[in-house]
Amino acid sequence: MATIYEVSKAAGVSLATVSRVINKNAAVSPKTREKVEQAMVELGYRPNTIAQSLASSKSNSVGVLVSELDSPFFGEMMSGIETELRSAGKQVIFAAGHNTEKVEKESIEFLLSRFCDALIIHIEQTPNDYLVELSKGKVPVYLINRYLEPLKQRCVYMNNELGGYRATKFAIDKGHKNIAYLCGPEYKDDAMERLKGYQRALEEAGIDYDESLIVKGDYSERSGSEQFSILYQRTQNFSALVCGNDEMASGAMKEARDLGLDIPRAISIIGFDNTSFAKYLYPQLTTIDNPVGEMGKMAAKLVLNEVYEQKHLVQHYFEPELVERSSVLTV
Repeated sequence: MATIYEVSKAAGVSLATVSRVINKNAAVSPKTREKVEQAMVELGYRPNTIAQSLASSKSNSVGVLVSELDSPFFGEMMSGIETELRSAGKQVIFAAGHNTEKVEKESIEFLLSRFCDALIIHIEQTPNDYLVELSKGKVPVYLINRYLEPLKQRCVYMNNELGGYRATKFAIDKGHKNIAYLCGPEYKDDAMERLKGYQRALEEAGIDYDESLIVKGDYSERSGSEQFSILYQRTQNFSALVCGNDEMASGAMKEARDLGLDIPRAISIIGFDNTSFAKYLYPQLTTIDNPVGEMGKMAAKLVLNEVYEQKHLVQHYFEPELVERSSVLTV
């Protein structure tokens, strides 16, 4: 196997220059970089990543912890992170917390044991004080969809309350007065913030908050179907349904059709997240855009800036926007 010395000789450059090319140091001219990379290809040289890590005190890998790996929502976020980091020559190690504090903490320990240079986290159950304490260690921690004042410079988040407000206000502006709400799980801060937005929109419009119009799912399509059935058996006195996410909205839409209800003539439905499948539902789902892919990219850029000393413009705060399609009728 070729050595770094043989590469430097073939390229006609110093060992230090070859090392800078291997470590993607910007202080190398494009012409010289091309010569070194060509020599590595011709000699079949592969950098020893372990040796690189020892030399630089970095593994060039970033740990990413999310609640689930099989969700369209998290898929978009993970893709954004991986694309940004890979373009900078970094690798990503993914783990799932499965919405339990024990597994979330075990996954954090696993990622730390892999010598990750940083952690990007989107989880729900692990308490704030644990994350603040974790951030005091050698490995920096970055949070997506969660704001903690002590870590505010390492948080990328969206205003979920405003999203719930805008979804509900859209239904109100379309003439709906009896608006039901399909909420996400109580232990998720974003779900509770979206519910608060729903309540604020009703209050602002002078519409009484009615507990009988509230059902709670777990963000899954299955729970959307089940909870719509429960709601419809309880009361049929609503013309619109605002949902805490698109997956529950899709389940609610299926159940409504199974009950013989026309969407949007009999019932208007609004989702939240603007996941990739929302525009393929029938009718196409009006929803709130949650730019989770872009937030993933921003978290990755924070890591590149702080850990790998690169320079990227970073946006910490995002506002939700409504995406109007055809699942809401004016009454």
